[in-house]
Amino acid sequence: MPFTEPLVLRLEFPSSLHVLDTLQAAGEQWCRDAGFDDDAVYGIGVAFREAVVNAIRHGNRETPGKHVRAELQRTVGALRGVVLTVRDEGTGFDADAVADPLAPENLLKGSGRGVFLMRSFMDDVVIGRGPGGGTEVRMSKFLSKG
Repeated sequence: MPFTEPLVLRLEFPSSLHVLDTLQAAGEQWCRDAGFDDDAVYGIGVAFREAVVNAIRHGNRETPGKHVRAELQRTVGALRGVVLTVRDEGTGFDADAVADPLAPENLLKGSGRGVFLMRSFMDDVVIGRGPGGGTEVRMSKFLSKG
């Protein structure tokens, strides 16, 4: 049954990679309930996981006592879909300075593809300073475009 009203789920969790599987499963179920097909749910789940991993590892540097905040929002109307926001408590970074993972010198590296994957799977990705500092990643995926 398609949703007809906006709905928001806010989560706060410690900077520990132990939460990843649970968070990804929750994000995927959120998107499945919003009406996305399995392929879209998979891609959104990967993008959400990458944003959370980056917040924990690079933003908060897995520092005990620092938290990551995530907001999962279902949107309605002409741009019906989901907006996922992930915020860390780190010092922030310049997303445009991230190395191109498709450059020949980066192809065999074991990391560095998170932002690329987010941008590949989502319709819109905005990375910037969060309110109060840190980095905020805001990603949108739409079921329908007006």
